[in-house]
Formats: sequence, C-alpha cells, structure tokens
Amino acid sequence: MIDHTGIGVADVGRSATFYDAALGELGMRRVIQMPDNAGTDGVGYCFDYPLFWIDRYNPHSVKQHIAIAAKTRAEVGAFHAAALKAGGVENRAPGLRRPNYYAVFVLDLEGNNIETAFIILRCEQY
Repeated sequence: MIDHTGIGVADVGRSATFYDAALGELGMRRVIQMPDNAGTDGVGYCFDYPLFWIDRYNPHSVKQHIAIAAKTRAEVGAFHAAALKAGGVENRAPGLRRPNYYAVFVLDLEGNNIETAFIILRCEQY
C-alpha cells in the first residue's frame, strides 16, 4: 500500500502557499512542517495521514520519492535487506525518524528514492 509520495521544490514556503490553497479545496490540510534549513525542509498534507509532501531540493533524491507502508519494524528491515541484495543503494539506514515513525530509504536502480515506513500515528496526533 502506498503510504505517501513527494515532490521536490526550490522554495518550500512559496510552494506551501500554493498547496495550502489548492489542496485545501480537496479537504486536505497541512499537518507537519519540517524545520527550515535543516536539510529536511518540507511540508506534509493529508486527509487522514501525510500522503503528499513537498521538500526543499527533494533531499531524498533528485528523482521521485514514494513511501510504502510496512506493518512492522521487521518488515522495514526485511525490505531494506532485500532491496540492497537486489542492487539498490542505501539512502538512509533503518531508524526512528520522529516519534512513532520508523523508516528506511533506498535508491532503486534508476535513482528513485523508495521509503518503507512503519507508522503508529495519524494526522490528529501531529
């Protein structure tokens, strides 16, 4: 199951203003703002969970980013091992990214960033 997807933008603030308005009309709202100038600048939007992200310079990769939901931390680890064995390149090792969010990032054979995450929280908890 797809957990979330994201796109890279040059100016997070400018893009967030656009997405606040446009996605607001679809019932989505901004639920998280990552710290500015921390290498992870970004904004997450959702109905029920952050399913759409904008990131400054797309820090995960210069191509596309997609996250796939895992049912357990063990699944995150198994995905990581299988992806590396199949020729993927580790982009960020498995670990806790923020409270209740355990993830790994692997670049596929084309340089796309594939994230697998085990998450125990939803929008109302941000």
